[in-house]
Amino acid sequence: MSFQQGLSGLNGAAKSLEVTGNNVANASTVGFKQAQAQFADMYANSMNRSGNSPVGIGVSVANVAQQFTQGNITTSNNPLDVAINGDGFFRMVSSITNQAPLYGRNGQFELDKNGYIINPSENGAYLTGWPAGVTGGDAVPLQIDTAALPATATTKVSTKVNLDSRLSSPTVTPFDPSNSNSYNNSTGVTAYDSLGNTYNVQTYYVKGATTTSPVTTSWDVYATVDGAVAPATTPPTKLGSMTFDATGAMTANTATSINLSTFAKAGATMGSIALDYTGSTQTGSSFVNLAQSQDGMAPGTLSSFSIGKDGQIIGSYSNSQTKSLGQVLLVNFANPNGLQPIGNNLYTASSDAGVPLIGTPTTGSFGTLQARAVEDSNVDLTAELVNMIVAQRVYQANAQTIKVQDTILQTLVSLR
Repeated sequence: MSFQQGLSGLNGAAKSLEVTGNNVANASTVGFKQAQAQFADMYANSMNRSGNSPVGIGVSVANVAQQFTQGNITTSNNPLDVAINGDGFFRMVSSITNQAPLYGRNGQFELDKNGYIINPSENGAYLTGWPAGVTGGDAVPLQIDTAALPATATTKVSTKVNLDSRLSSPTVTPFDPSNSNSYNNSTGVTAYDSLGNTYNVQTYYVKGATTTSPVTTSWDVYATVDGAVAPATTPPTKLGSMTFDATGAMTANTATSINLSTFAKAGATMGSIALDYTGSTQTGSSFVNLAQSQDGMAPGTLSSFSIGKDGQIIGSYSNSQTKSLGQVLLVNFANPNGLQPIGNNLYTASSDAGVPLIGTPTTGSFGTLQARAVEDSNVDLTAELVNMIVAQRVYQANAQTIKVQDTILQTLVSLR
């Protein structure tokens, strides 16, 4: 008599229950991937290769395979929570000094006291990627730079206006910024010096003469800085003129710059600002400022940051500027089932998994990232409960084969 088949069946059913129980226990674990027990039948080798129908000697557990299917994505309130929608794993390291890579799908990240992005549910593993300004090379632990953005002095102001051709020249001369009858229209912009101090730069447009052959109209341009005429002359000196043809297109512009060096505040520098009126027109419609911009900015402190679907970490600053703070990378494998689970939702690579392929989200076979969200476990509780019932029945059936074997053995022993 042989009890081996029944015993192996009991062991297999017990292993199946262990796998099912582990799946159920981790049904709420973020990024967890359910496992599946895979079995193989066993046969004894025949002597001299004889025997055409050998009887199997039971079952063995061939493998416990992780099922790397996509889990549901749930939104969260943590701006550093990130879910992977598609293929790929986060690449992490256990410490700054230990750069052995670890892989996982749990994106519950936060900042440590030094500004590094870590995953506290994964033993504080450090998320890796490319630092700001770097594209390519080895992935390193990502650290958020909280330094303030320095001020940038304004060097250029771009303005595009439409001047009303129906207007007459001002009745009051010379130009006086305090008298609206001495100019037709004006536009304003805030400029910055090297320390981020602000200056109210106002430009004024005064309709000049119109020629008849060919038909052209000129508009003189004046400026003030914080209410003072620039340049500071008496009477005010124009910065230059814009000339338009009969179609309303600008044919010449001599108002190309304004010198603000004499207006610089204590401890700061301020140079000449280039004026660009490209695209300005003169038509028979009301004056309108179509577009205006300048290239300076005030100093800014980091107010928040977010992770885009492409893995870019974008910082938002108090001066309304944005800046890239780093790049999150993903890693993929030819055979994810070859990864070795080590607990805490982490895996290490093995030769069975293949060479790690590193890339940016949304490119190639890599999935996209979704910020303020986490990937739920892919465990199907309904299916697992059914698997539990099946494993229980298999266990009972194998126990029954042992019981029958025992009964037959008792019968044989009791023969007289």
